[in-house]
Amino acid sequence: MAQVVDWRRNLNVLWFGNFIAGIGFSCISPFIALFIGQLGDYSNEQVSLLSGAAFAAPFLIKMVVSPLWGILADRYGRKPMLLRASLGMAIVIGSMSLVTNAYELIGLRLLQGVFSGFISNAIALVAAETPSEHMGQASGKISTGNVAGTLIGPMIGGLIATTFGYRFTFLVTGTAMLLAFLLSLFLVHENFKPVVKRPGVKQPHFIQGIPMGKVILGMFLTTLFVQATNNSISPVLSLYVKQLSPHTSSVALIAGVVQAINGISMVLIAPIFGRLGDRIGAQRVLKFGLVFAVIVFLVTALAQNVWELGICRLLVGVSDAALLPMVQALIAKNSPSDRISQMFSWNQSFQAAGNVSGPLIGSSVVLFSGYRGVFVTTAIIAGVNFLVVTHFLSNHSRNN
Repeated sequence: MAQVVDWRRNLNVLWFGNFIAGIGFSCISPFIALFIGQLGDYSNEQVSLLSGAAFAAPFLIKMVVSPLWGILADRYGRKPMLLRASLGMAIVIGSMSLVTNAYELIGLRLLQGVFSGFISNAIALVAAETPSEHMGQASGKISTGNVAGTLIGPMIGGLIATTFGYRFTFLVTGTAMLLAFLLSLFLVHENFKPVVKRPGVKQPHFIQGIPMGKVILGMFLTTLFVQATNNSISPVLSLYVKQLSPHTSSVALIAGVVQAINGISMVLIAPIFGRLGDRIGAQRVLKFGLVFAVIVFLVTALAQNVWELGICRLLVGVSDAALLPMVQALIAKNSPSDRISQMFSWNQSFQAAGNVSGPLIGSSVVLFSGYRGVFVTTAIIAGVNFLVVTHFLSNHSRNN
């Protein structure tokens, strides 16, 4: 007999876990170069290279291994994957407080990527256990956890590091991830029915054999584009803040707030768009979010001071709130039940690709067209994303 699952409790617990996981992947970014500088007698060039490697390491590994965890989740259950990932990250992130050189830190960051999978399986479990009439609402909430954690993480990490020291940041984050493990262990439940694999039948890969695979591929690409545009300014944000406000003595703090503020607006507004998507259709909300993003990025390129930059970043959070929940709702609605974890794990791979490619795009554009050129470029990318979504959702519209 199937167990009665409280989907709202699952949603709340897993939102917290996603939030902490997002912080774990991003909290090091404000002080990574300073921390590495304390770990050895490195030149400025070495610090730059080692910092870049430490920052990118978990995302590169996550991009590769996420689909594997999705396959195992569809075979053995999403909850075991949640427990594996949360306990693994708790141990690995906590161990970062004990490193004695930069290479140990990079090694643990690589291992952190191996223990990925909490976020994708949390989303998949929520999608599998939530009634279809509440899918948009649930997607609207669960999607904010990871994104908000990733965006607010640098501010939290910088605050803890400034107050208590760099190593204490890892201890706090590891402890919070251990709490997410315990909450998932005792409070999260699922009615999992493993799919019986017939002998001789080859396991399909990626979107192979999925009737609405074209829609899902479009959502994967949208995730990549959104993450790339959100992170394109990250490497040079503090320098841009300094250019807009050359006389301020709190560049790092202001840059942290500006980087995090779109996560705050997304957390507040995403559930509203989620409920709206349940009423008028996720694809309509998604297209609105992309058009709004194009406008906001173009306006951001015209910002004359830090206040205007902050307001524009706040509005970026509004566009994110209309985009990411709808992406996840459309993936959930168009994925076969026996492959839903795989699909969300592939989505995490595309998200990681956006996390890596975004800063590279931003840094490259600055060399040729300055800081404002980054926002013009991101507006163009958002416009291309709109065309991609329109193309890939045409099949969805004909079938609904």
